[in-house]
Amino acid sequence: MIINAELLLQYQRCKRRPFLDTHGDDSQRDDPHELLVKVQQDKIAYQKSIIYNLPYLQPDFPQGDWRQAFTATLELMHQGVEYIYRGVLLATYAEEYTLLSRPDLLVKQPGKSCFGDWLYMPVDIQLGKRPKQEYQVAAAFHGEILSAVQESLVAEAGLILRNRDTTYPVDLDKWTPQMLNILAEYIQVLESPEPPELFIARQKCSLCHWYNYCYKSAQSQQHLSLLPGVTPIRYTQLQELSKTSLQTLAQTHPSTLENLIGFDPEIASKLIVQAQSTLTKTPLILPYVEPTTSIINTASIELYFDIEAQPDLNLNYLLGVLVVDRQTNTENFHSLLAENPEQEGLIWQQFLDLVNQYPHAPIYHFCNYEVETIKKLGNLYNTPYTAIHPILTRCVDIYEQLIQNVALPIESYALKAIAKWLGFAWRDSEANGAKCIYWYDQWLETGDRQFLELIQRYNEDDCRATLKVKDWLFNFLKTELINR
Repeated sequence: MIINAELLLQYQRCKRRPFLDTHGDDSQRDDPHELLVKVQQDKIAYQKSIIYNLPYLQPDFPQGDWRQAFTATLELMHQGVEYIYRGVLLATYAEEYTLLSRPDLLVKQPGKSCFGDWLYMPVDIQLGKRPKQEYQVAAAFHGEILSAVQESLVAEAGLILRNRDTTYPVDLDKWTPQMLNILAEYIQVLESPEPPELFIARQKCSLCHWYNYCYKSAQSQQHLSLLPGVTPIRYTQLQELSKTSLQTLAQTHPSTLENLIGFDPEIASKLIVQAQSTLTKTPLILPYVEPTTSIINTASIELYFDIEAQPDLNLNYLLGVLVVDRQTNTENFHSLLAENPEQEGLIWQQFLDLVNQYPHAPIYHFCNYEVETIKKLGNLYNTPYTAIHPILTRCVDIYEQLIQNVALPIESYALKAIAKWLGFAWRDSEANGAKCIYWYDQWLETGDRQFLELIQRYNEDDCRATLKVKDWLFNFLKTELINR
């Protein structure tokens, strides 16, 4: 069986995925996510930009014939080629496993090896901006196999990261023992008859090709990882107390949890009420909250604000504002769109002009990104603080107001989950933030305005969903206040 660095990387992110990749039913796999396809394309483009001016050679071999690929790579190493791109190295591990290393570059260095008065250092080219643990473990994997192949110890590997001028050095003395432990754990998982227990962590899991398979299994089990607030650390603590079902958690007294790792009195109370809400399918006021509607009161004119951004370009290209006039019972959506990166400053000024037309209107948004972006764009375009401060004081984060006051019978406090629970439907059911990133890239690449229209429609629906959640929260708290 072949083990490569990519499998170890995925194992560090999820212990279950490599087991399913090896033993699972391929018909249960999801199609590759568009964003993952884009990331892979971006990575290849970045690699090519790095090697463009290097005098590199690449081994020639039939696709999938790793033995011949290894032989072709060895020939280049014997020749003393300065840079070898995507070479293939093989080593045997525990008799029945073959370790396959494909560092992005093998870079010739001074020293002694079986090839002569030189040796090689592995270098990976990554899109990330930080030397993540998983990158350094992969580098240690390449270094271990390369040391065996060239019969000379590799002391250091390299990482070429985005937005860094120099190659980041990976200390193999530090990372190789950790890599070997991870490799041993990985093999133990592969040899187990059953996959590791699932844990749905939405940010990590949502792009995985096993997501729907695991999610269905989690739903059928009513797995606590679907309960908002249950992190891997907290789940481990709950396991030790044998409180891994909604029923047992809902019946737990907060004092049982509040001193555990990852808990405190507020978290313990909130998590128990969350279990009760999910179990009874009923929204509940949090026990330590006195209902108030002062922050999210109904105003004569209200603004609902949502942003679409392209992180790779460090660009906020769409500032969407829904103007709700309660007096005239009208709603008007403003889509302030930068059709190219150079127009970001223009739409920023348009946003300032628009919100200043309603100087007393609260600006409702969902999560803190909008506030942080107002600050960022103000700094970027030298907007006086006296112009920014009044806008910031009008901003109200509906997400914060909601999670500080109530528990809902939902699996996630993302805007989509909450609004869907309230009966709101996005016009494009498959649209999400990740797809908007992909669509904007496609617009820049093709000039097809259909992609812009999809993004604008999604952004407007986000604003209207925020309105839906705000109105529900105001009415719910008002009712609770009256009842008390």
